[in-house]
Amino acid sequence: MQAERPPGTPVLRRMNRAAVLDAVRRRAPEPVRVAELARLTELTRPTVAQAVEDLLASGWLRQHAPRPATVGRPATRFSLNGRAAPVLGLDVGPHTVTAGIADLTGERLAVVRRAVGHRDAQHLLKAVDEAAGEALATAGLAAEQVMAVTAATPGIVEEGTGRVLFAPSVPGWSEIDLAGRLRDRFQCAVTVENDANLAALAAARRHAGAGTLLAVQWGERLGAGVVIDGRLHRGAGQAGEIGFIRPSATPLDTAGDGRGPLERAIGAEAIVELARRHAAEHPGSDFARVTDAAAVFAAAAAGDPVAAEVVDRVAAVFAEAVAPAVLVLSPHAIVIGGGIARAGAVLLEAIVRHLEGLTLTPPRVELSELAEGTVLTGAIQMALDEVWRHALTAC
Repeated sequence: MQAERPPGTPVLRRMNRAAVLDAVRRRAPEPVRVAELARLTELTRPTVAQAVEDLLASGWLRQHAPRPATVGRPATRFSLNGRAAPVLGLDVGPHTVTAGIADLTGERLAVVRRAVGHRDAQHLLKAVDEAAGEALATAGLAAEQVMAVTAATPGIVEEGTGRVLFAPSVPGWSEIDLAGRLRDRFQCAVTVENDANLAALAAARRHAGAGTLLAVQWGERLGAGVVIDGRLHRGAGQAGEIGFIRPSATPLDTAGDGRGPLERAIGAEAIVELARRHAAEHPGSDFARVTDAAAVFAAAAAGDPVAAEVVDRVAAVFAEAVAPAVLVLSPHAIVIGGGIARAGAVLLEAIVRHLEGLTLTPPRVELSELAEGTVLTGAIQMALDEVWRHALTAC
């Protein structure tokens, strides 16, 4: 007759595995020894050794050859097996789709960008499929090996379902079940989230302990996410849609291209147009032929007076638009991501100067070092968080 196992043993063993796995994660990427894990988890060495054995067998950990030791027997070390749970992050934009695959440690295995042929839902969906497929091939993975997917999308997203409720920048996008399509393909946990919210989470992760953070995603379009004490603030669902703020000097524009008034006033395309208009007033200026916002900021930094005037105007409109949010939220920091984040000190200093006259205590203003990669970073982080949430409860 088989001996009866003490009640609760499987539960305790699972809890021990979770504690050891979490300890290895916190020490990543450095390999750790059983003795170190015992100290970190406050479990006995035999208990840790058993948990490590289980985690090796299930593929969560990998074993490293012992380091040469001058005294005594060298200890075997263990680290996360990154390939145990790769994830896919998607940054889905009206013009470009970026797919990134990362392993369990966060190391990027593939990043693929695909241009969207036309601004409509079907062309965007095709770009999503192609970018994801190419990223899988580059990483040497099959779809069923991906353990979590997070897709960033423009528009207002319903919390919980991932349904896109409103996306004026992509006609027909709210009629597409993006989450369902991705679940059918990857057979894993799928999250669809607003792109600016994911950018905010990425910025917050790099500003641990920042308190309240207003993260602005600024390119052709403008959006923002609010993170308070590490948690995303959604409000009634539309928190952060600053692109629809109407600057006081700008009439309400209903041109029907999906952009809000602030986006039409100081989005990347608008900055180029503003530079051209200023150039027309200054014969001999090269700005009549400017093609991108980066050239405007570079010229301003080099001392071009026309470019400096344009940058000052853009900074003034931005500061006026966000000042009410600063007065209401009193954020500790504003972090600007997206393509405009590459503008450099010339824009940053102008924004700070204008905010000082519009707020009581101006927050710290920074340009994200991630720039255009902020959204993808947030998507990958959210997918990894989902993997770890599941792993630490079910490993």
